Amino acid sequence: MSRYFVEVAYKGTKYAGFQIQKNAETIQSHVESVLKIFYNIEVNLTGASRTDAGVHAFQNFFHFDADEFFRFDPLHLYNFNSLLPDDIVINSIKEVDTKSHCRFDAISRSYEYLIYDHKDPFLKDLAFFYPYPLFFDKLNEAAKIIVEYNDFTSFSKRNTQVNHFNCDIYKSKWEKKENKIIYNVTANRFLRGMVRGLVGTMLKVGTGKISIAEFKSIIENKDNSKADFSVPARGLYLKNVSYPDFPNK
Repeated sequence: MSRYFVEVAYKGTKYAGFQIQKNAETIQSHVESVLKIFYNIEVNLTGASRTDAGVHAFQNFFHFDADEFFRFDPLHLYNFNSLLPDDIVINSIKEVDTKSHCRFDAISRSYEYLIYDHKDPFLKDLAFFYPYPLFFDKLNEAAKIIVEYNDFTSFSKRNTQVNHFNCDIYKSKWEKKENKIIYNVTANRFLRGMVRGLVGTMLKVGTGKISIAEFKSIIENKDNSKADFSVPARGLYLKNVSYPDFPNK
């Protein structure tokens, strides 16, 4: 038996998320279908990091197991990508140790959230249009505070099946790039809806609707009814998933 890591990227606009679902188009359903068509075998993929409906990814991973008769040739990538929709691409397939796990072996995940404040038709499906004045220094003050905490119960959506709400945040920073404002965050793990909750709540700080002290209070009270999860999925990107033996992009 051999194990393979599949690196994918995708525009998530028209999909119901990363993970396979009944009666819905997902990234996993398309990749599994292509591998089955090409190799004529059932391929059950395990995902590294789930993304919700409408969320994009520059890099995400699956893994699958195959018997000793399976043979992958890098030239097959052309065939796979010819069969996939234009908004999904397989960038690589690599054989790994049979004990490697694309989800549990990941040491960090990085996300970014894109906002633009001037109308731009080319960003309509790829970022959040937010044409309101922002105090950029307040945004970054709030972003720096996030690194000081570990319990992010306030930024997890309800009905989440996790054992705990602790996350180690390694990077949390806003930056300006051309006509975009981008939030970058890296952590060992993320909770369901966490990045969008952080962004939405920090935007309240940036517009002066809440103070830094109130932002801290939202984190410390561990009450997700006080956080703002309303920012749309289209601005959120999974940048990369990092492994000990895989270099960052």
